[in-house]
Amino acid sequence: MGNTEKVASTGRFGSRYGIGIRRKLLKVEPLQFQKHKCPNCGAPRVKRLSKGIFECNKCSHKFVGGSYLPQTLAGGIISKMVSQKVFVPEMVEALAKAAGEEKVPSEGGSAATEGDRPPEEVPSEKPEGGN
Repeated sequence: MGNTEKVASTGRFGSRYGIGIRRKLLKVEPLQFQKHKCPNCGAPRVKRLSKGIFECNKCSHKFVGGSYLPQTLAGGIISKMVSQKVFVPEMVEALAKAAGEEKVPSEGGSAATEGDRPPEEVPSEKPEGGN
């Protein structure tokens, strides 16, 4: 077999699938197979069962995450915000504004009732003539 210094673990595919896909796989594989901590017990014994499903080998806690990693980038940001409670003051302000405003119909005409609308014209007869 040839030298796999540049292609590392994707050398097993040979020339199949194209270089772009193999390079993407090179970025994901080391992250996928490293030790991950369980969100329940904190032990670094999480194993990937299938796409997005992970299980801790210590406490048997099953949870979902990203396709390759137990926690996605967006999920990590949100959990950090929740733990720091950064979003709470902004959420309180938004709720106060929503509670303070009454639902007043705008003057754009979208709040018109059927009584306000002009009656639709119905054509009386078809014009006689060509067919």
